[in-house]
Amino acid sequence: MRRILGIAIALALSCVSGTSADDVVTAVEGAIQKVDAGARTIVVKTADGSEHTIHIVKNTAVHGAAGAEDAFQSLKEGSDVVAHVTKRGAEESAREIDHIGEGGMKATEGTISSIGRGAKTLAVKTADGADETYRLSGQAAKETGKDIAAGTGKSAKVVVYYTEEAGRKVAHFIKKIS
Repeated sequence: MRRILGIAIALALSCVSGTSADDVVTAVEGAIQKVDAGARTIVVKTADGSEHTIHIVKNTAVHGAAGAEDAFQSLKEGSDVVAHVTKRGAEESAREIDHIGEGGMKATEGTISSIGRGAKTLAVKTADGADETYRLSGQAAKETGKDIAAGTGKSAKVVVYYTEEAGRKVAHFIKKIS
């Protein structure tokens, strides 16, 4: 049953992604080491020490940072981010960038208790026993669908990074924890 659910979600999400068959979308989590406004790039250093030069394109969405008219202006050295990138060859371009950590998105830690039909919602039971429900952004749904297909699904311990939009919690990045 879990395998069938994972396959169904993965198929449904492949229609939502909007990327070509040549594009590979991954999440790069780390701290911004350098911002180059002229080239519209950032360098993100991950926990394993690798550095990714990421191009900010015209339609890159930036979440979790307030106060900047231009989303690119909110990208500062030292900020913790998750960049959802499309990779073609060696070039990585950001589809979305989520500010996490201090001054960024809100975060909740807990255990996945249910995943809504089509992976559009996610319920998490927190340590104090509360159930929190999140609507998944398109990118979060795609990444969550991959994890479910890989067999992690329900009962996985996670941190959910989210924003509040129109009175609803919207998950932008879900990170598995041990």
